[in-house]
Amino acid sequence: MTETLVLYDYWRSSAAYRVRITLNLKGLAYTSEPVHLVRGGGEQHGEEYRAINPQGRVPALRHGQQVLTQSLAICGYLDALSPEPPILPQPAADRAWVRSVAQTIACDIHPLNNLGVMQYLKGELGAEESDIAAWYATWVGRGFTAIEQQLADGPASGLCCYGDQPTLADICLIPQVYNAERFKCDLEPYPKIRKITAYCRSLEAFAKAAPEAQADAS
Repeated sequence: MTETLVLYDYWRSSAAYRVRITLNLKGLAYTSEPVHLVRGGGEQHGEEYRAINPQGRVPALRHGQQVLTQSLAICGYLDALSPEPPILPQPAADRAWVRSVAQTIACDIHPLNNLGVMQYLKGELGAEESDIAAWYATWVGRGFTAIEQQLADGPASGLCCYGDQPTLADICLIPQVYNAERFKCDLEPYPKIRKITAYCRSLEAFAKAAPEAQADAS
């Protein structure tokens, strides 16, 4: 691979966090281009970044002349670009199961709790901080309750969501747990999630991807 991978990133973005984990698991070198989501009203809204990603969100990944958006699409691209280690299992049903856990987070929990929603609740609807915290905890609780059951019924229990090697499910889960901790959600009811999180955080690929380990952390 000759072209440089450039990740348009923000240290606290859980979607960007997913891509950082994937890049690290694959051992792929990349350059980080921070896009501050808060400073000056949010750099993602500026014309320069909108020319890169018209949706005005992170992450985006540039590879040569190609720019990709949406974290799960980017993770899939990286998995095809560098197949080892795989982030999806081989059996078709198991691949679908891993994707279902990942999508419970990326499609159901995260969209209701992302920065834009939080800003809308506070700025446009005048929600109090306590109401916003309750909103956040509600969707995390509903999603994590379902995932905890999915893990109990999963096809291959182990150190990770599926077996003993990280998959796309873990790549999505650990950033969401980080957010839940940040908003002081009660994680006591989710022992499987907590155990998997502790193990994944002990792995170098996850530790290097953690928000506080990023150069733009503040």
